[in-house]
Amino acid sequence: MSCRGTIVVIMLSSNKKLKTDIMKKLIFTLFCCTALLALTSNVANAQSYKTALGMRIDAGDGSTGVGFNVKHFFSRNGAVDANLIFFDGNVVGLGAEFQYQAPIAGARGLDWYLGVGPNFLFGKHSTAVQLRPTAGLDFKIPNAPIDFAFDWRPMFTLNQGTEFTAARFGISLRYAF
Repeated sequence: MSCRGTIVVIMLSSNKKLKTDIMKKLIFTLFCCTALLALTSNVANAQSYKTALGMRIDAGDGSTGVGFNVKHFFSRNGAVDANLIFFDGNVVGLGAEFQYQAPIAGARGLDWYLGVGPNFLFGKHSTAVQLRPTAGLDFKIPNAPIDFAFDWRPMFTLNQGTEFTAARFGISLRYAF
């Protein structure tokens, strides 16, 4: 059985109300912490950020995951975006992508990016190795330490043959510094 099959089986046997309550509390807590940091920070950065730390929701075809996300720039256009995502049914995803990012002319704070990198899913009885290309938009609010990202994150699962899942998307909310 593939890891994806394991996720579905475990997800069907789990308490959905409990997981929904936990996810709502996690999202609310992270949003409040980010808002508090934004309101109490005296950092006014009109240029791009160097590092951003926050949360990511990974959703689409299959299980939905919520977890931690960090993005760090090594140059103006080169960044690494790393994730630790918790999916339904005790599945944990760990991954990182190298991303090329560039500004969109005339849209202050809005960049586009393309990237690719490995992702690993660790389940109770299986591990999946994936290749995850990304394409998305990153918006750093001018004069505020808040960054949003939305991306298309298809996945190639490389265990026991190759399986392609196109309908995967990510949403990130991060504190930029």
